[in-house]
Amino acid sequence: MELHEHTALELHQLLQRGEVSPVEVAAHYLARIERLDPELGAFATVTPERALERAAAVAAEVPRPAPLWGMPLGDKDLHPRAGVPTAFGSRAFSGFVPDASDETVQAVDDAGAVSLGKTATPEFGLPSYTEALVGRPTRNPWDPTLGAGGSSGGAAAAVASGMLPFAPGSDGGGSIRIPAAACGLVGVKPSRGRVPSGSGLASLAGLGVVGAIGRTVADAALLLDGLIAPTGYPARHRSSVRAPGDDGPYLGAAIRGEGRFQIGVLGDSPWDDAYDIVVAPEARSALDRAVAVLDAGRHGIELIPPAPEPGYAPAFRTIWQAGAASIPVEGERLALLEPLTQWLLERGRALPARQLAESLSWLAEYERRVIARFAPYDAVLSPALAMTPRPVGWYDADDGERNFAQQVQYTPFTSFVNVSGLPAVTVPVEFTADGAPMGVQLIGRPGGEATLFSIAAHLERRLRREPRHPPVW
Repeated sequence: MELHEHTALELHQLLQRGEVSPVEVAAHYLARIERLDPELGAFATVTPERALERAAAVAAEVPRPAPLWGMPLGDKDLHPRAGVPTAFGSRAFSGFVPDASDETVQAVDDAGAVSLGKTATPEFGLPSYTEALVGRPTRNPWDPTLGAGGSSGGAAAAVASGMLPFAPGSDGGGSIRIPAAACGLVGVKPSRGRVPSGSGLASLAGLGVVGAIGRTVADAALLLDGLIAPTGYPARHRSSVRAPGDDGPYLGAAIRGEGRFQIGVLGDSPWDDAYDIVVAPEARSALDRAVAVLDAGRHGIELIPPAPEPGYAPAFRTIWQAGAASIPVEGERLALLEPLTQWLLERGRALPARQLAESLSWLAEYERRVIARFAPYDAVLSPALAMTPRPVGWYDADDGERNFAQQVQYTPFTSFVNVSGLPAVTVPVEFTADGAPMGVQLIGRPGGEATLFSIAAHLERRLRREPRHPPVW
């Protein structure tokens, strides 16, 4: 068995036992990247010399108990690493080389990981697809005519094709869960405040958090543990007021998959009043299969009644546009931005302060309503995506309004989880007749990651799902 065929957990165990070295592992994955990435476009930048130097340093200097000791991964191109080109997916920052690393990069370094480069992202991580004009479109390893999703699309494509064993990502409206679902992977968006280096507490409306993408539930839990507590549990949160109490590490829950839980099934989305949301038969099939499997596993299953939220769409649109307003691009450089980003930025900079304040207030109340609505359940199950993975070039590149609508129609079940600050996990369930992955989303209570990992592991086991890469790779 080649190294990339092992799960991340198995690879971690090989490293811990000394059966393979960090340098050997890094060299193997770098060779995979060199061979496969020209077609898939998962990486914005590959740093082989730095990676091998880092792997040797980890082997010689970092204590082996470090939770991600010797494990290869990629930094999302939104997270600066000192000395490595970081474009944020934008032509406006092409050639930019930061002189300092951000907290997420520092966290994976502290955990003993080895970065192989920067994974591709759309411009400033704003869209739910990864086809930035600064580079190549990121393609889905299961079918390269399809997109990998976004904004952590490069990370997902790299993991699905075996160019990385797992990868960190960030999620402000679905940016981990969308590409994970599109590429047949497990994607974890933690609770607001859970990951210290990407808590979401400093982001507008508390939307953006850092999480994990893996081939299995246990792989994603292993990486999340390393992100939360890079020097070991108990984790020390800077923002302990909003951070749930430490009940990690989560790897144990992800391996055991124990417990019986009450699960609500969600059929509506907060976008239903503003857009024509249609759940495709393939998405419905994956949801129905997951319900049947969990029901057979003696979990309680209950359909959640619809709760229309006509104020959600205008409030969220305001926040998304306001977030783009702060992009540090001015004057002539604005012409380097892609049409969608220009549309969002222009709308955001024209927003009245009162409208922004009212939207923030509305979303704060909405968060309380969602948590109360889901309170009777240990977890809530929904489709991961409303459609099958979208073809490369499907989104309207020139009409911002239509582009935004397309993203909503593809991903209506993800953004409200960010607004609510809740944890969520996407789990692959089945493949379409054309071979595209389809999955479901599990949403937890605040700080309910351990329960989500238990349910997701139970679902994964009863589906008899074996982690594998697409046969062509």
